[in-house]
Parts: sequence; structure tokens; C-alpha cells
Amino acid sequence: MKVIGYVRVSTQGQAKDGYSLAYQQDEIRSYCQEQGWNLIHIYSDEGISGAKVDEEALEVNRIGFQSMLVALSAQSIDAVIVLNTSRLWRSDIVKVLVHREFKKYGVDVRSIKQPTYSIYKKDPNDFLINGLMELLDQYQRLEIALKLGRGRSKKAQQGGYAGGRATFGYKAKKGQKCIEVDEKQAQTVLRVFELKDQHPIWTLTQIAESLNEEGFKTQQGSMFTKVQVKRILDRRNFYSGIYRYGDILAEGLHQAIL
Repeated sequence: MKVIGYVRVSTQGQAKDGYSLAYQQDEIRSYCQEQGWNLIHIYSDEGISGAKVDEEALEVNRIGFQSMLVALSAQSIDAVIVLNTSRLWRSDIVKVLVHREFKKYGVDVRSIKQPTYSIYKKDPNDFLINGLMELLDQYQRLEIALKLGRGRSKKAQQGGYAGGRATFGYKAKKGQKCIEVDEKQAQTVLRVFELKDQHPIWTLTQIAESLNEEGFKTQQGSMFTKVQVKRILDRRNFYSGIYRYGDILAEGLHQAIL
């Protein structure tokens, strides 16, 4: 059989737990040699958590994965070899997309950890076993997400920064428990609320146009639109020193701008 290998590591934790790219590649090479298969190439993706999915275009956005699809379209390949199916998909929608692409080229999946797996096999026992393994993997990811959510909620209750991109007007430094005021952006925030108070009947578009005329820029250095203006106005409480995370309201540790 002519086969192609695929490896993926999305986090440093996976690398430490034995899922490093090198480990996966060695396992695939050894497995193919044992089976007497002709391994053409091994494609890889690193530092991608899960897979970004363009639901409208129905595409999986991974550079290595996309390169592999090009290779599948250009030559006759029997199967894609992976350490386990979670290297190809970690959600039902990505699984559907991968199956669709592979079936288009008549390619199957061979998993070292799941030796009976096939995207074409309809055996009830295999379906149950592989389904349970995928559900267990999904459960573990949800459990981790839940723990992270609890930690962020506790931090928010104390008025701290709960993670993610800092709100416009502030900046977050690694290792610090609170965000800091970004003086340049803070001036923009103040001007937005000044314009709103001075011209209460102005539309969001009019406020954005005034900001652009005065030379203010967004966080990305672009001109303002009504969308960015609304986001700032909707965070009046935050800019006044109140921290909100989900349903939690607390006196923020961050410095108020308003």
C-alpha cells in the first residue's frame, strides 16, 4: 500500500505527554515498516489547537493538512496513517469534513492506536469502540475547559483579569494579575464617551466619523466603524472600574479610565 503519514501537536502539554511530532513520526515509520507499506511522506501541523473550521466554505484550516490534501489529489494514495484519530479531528464537524475529503480521493485512515479503525467499515463493534474512544477524548477536553472556567471565574470574583485579549484601553503583561491602562488607547476611550455625552443624538456612525477626522485609530491601527464605537460604549461599567465575567460583577483591580 502507498500511504501518507500525518502528525499534529497543538500544545506543549501534548509534547510532554508523549505526543511530540518526532515521537509520532517515529511510530508511523516503524508501523509502516512492520506492515510493509510504502510511506511516501509525513505531513505535520504544530501549535494549532484543534482546527479552525470555515463552516461556510466547509474547510479545515491547517497548513500541513491542506498540503496533504493537495498530495492526495495529485497521486494515488491508499491511506493516511496517524498515531490516533484525534490527530486528524477532535470534534464531530471536523471529523465529517475529514471523512468527506478522504472519501473524495478514495483514501482510508489507519490509526496505530486504533488498529481496526476505517472510515468505510460499518462493523457495529468497531463503531462502538471507536465512538467510545472519541467520546472519552472529547470528555477529557471538556473537563479541562471546565476547570479553566472555574479558575477564571474565581479570579473574576476577586476583580482580577480572567484571561484573553485585554479590553481596548488596557494592556496585559505576562505574569501580572491585573491589566494596566494603555495611555494612548485610554485617550480614545475618553474621546468616545465625550462625543456621546456632547452629542446624545449622534449615531454610532457619526461618532466613528468624528474619531477618524480627529486621527484616532483602532487597536489594529485602522479607522473606526460603528462596530468598534459600540464595543467601547457597551463597556462603560468596565471603564468605570467594574469587572464583569459572565454573571459575576465585582470591583475591578484595574484602574478606571472614566
